[in-house]
Amino acid sequence: MNFFKKAFMSVMIFVAGTGTLLAANGSENAAAAVGAIAVIVGLFAAFVAFVVALVMIISMWKIFVKAGQPGWAAIIPIYNLIVMWQVSRQPVWVLILCFIPFLNVIGTIMMFLGMAESFGKSAGFGIGLWLVPIIFFPILAFGSAQYQ
Repeated sequence: MNFFKKAFMSVMIFVAGTGTLLAANGSENAAAAVGAIAVIVGLFAAFVAFVVALVMIISMWKIFVKAGQPGWAAIIPIYNLIVMWQVSRQPVWVLILCFIPFLNVIGTIMMFLGMAESFGKSAGFGIGLWLVPIIFFPILAFGSAQYQ
């Protein structure tokens, strides 16, 4: 997700810089058009972010219900991490790693590997949960995988 934030910011900076240059050269109409494009790009990015967040919440809700946990836990920010830790059946120190900068990468990888294992999936699927969650979470949620 961080890549998309950086790409979006790069586009917005480019559009803003272009609009500033056009306005400085006396092209107010062109600068207004660039501003309108910036608004459209921003609205599109917000819509995409909303859809991704909605898909992730629905998928996490379904995964939690499959694992016998409360589905509403998917919408509570830190509690959903605790529930994911419970579903993955990892030791407590893995959950603690998730709150320590730089070590949180190791903790989340271990948590997703445990989650994949809890549903009878491979370690490759766990890495997919970590790298491309927008694809692998719905597969886990709506697929035939059963919590073991």
